[in-house]
This record gives sequence, C-alpha cells and structure tokens, in this order.
Amino acid sequence: MKKIEAIIKPFKLDEVRESLSEIGVTGLTVTEVKGFGRQKGHTELYRGAEYVVDFLPKVKIELIVRSADVERAIEAIVKAARTGKIGDGKIFVTAVEQVVRIRTGESGEAAV
Repeated sequence: MKKIEAIIKPFKLDEVRESLSEIGVTGLTVTEVKGFGRQKGHTELYRGAEYVVDFLPKVKIELIVRSADVERAIEAIVKAARTGKIGDGKIFVTAVEQVVRIRTGESGEAAV
C-alpha cells in the first residue's frame, strides 16, 4: 500500500476529486494549507498599502491506495490538477506499513 500526498491549487480540488473517483478511489482527506515553492508569493494592495504574501493558499490531498493503483492515481491527479503554470503543485508517494479500520478492526488492504 502507498500513501499519496498531493499539494494542488485550491480551485482544482473538485476536478481532482472527480478524476480520482472515476478510477475507483473511495476515500481521501483534504487539508487547506499554505506554502510556497518557486512561486515565492506575491504582493497585494490592501487599503492603499502594499504588502507581501509569502505563503500562498494550497490544498493537500492524502489518500491510501494499493501499490498496483499508484500510477493510475498519479495520472488522474496530474491530469486534473495541471494548468501548465507555475504553482501547480507536487505529488509525494510513501510506503504504508499498516492500515487498521477502527470501526471493524480490519487491517491491511481490507481496511483501505
């Protein structure tokens, strides 16, 4: 099993969720986050004063998939999240040693 974490632009969340649902992903966790990479923030004007916004709003999606489904999930995220502009985000994949469903006590792939 693998954990996929994707940092994407907030307005792409619905498209990514739909794309993942189409390939059979049944659950995911979404967190509103802030950060920067090459985008390095931007300046904004508020009440006549200019200020720098260092951290940009992003969305982090976390999901657990079977090892065989990792590539399909990555392709679905990239296809739905890509705008072709700087700041589209990143995807991280890590190994998951164990999963336990609290309600039933199921573990391993049965709990995914």
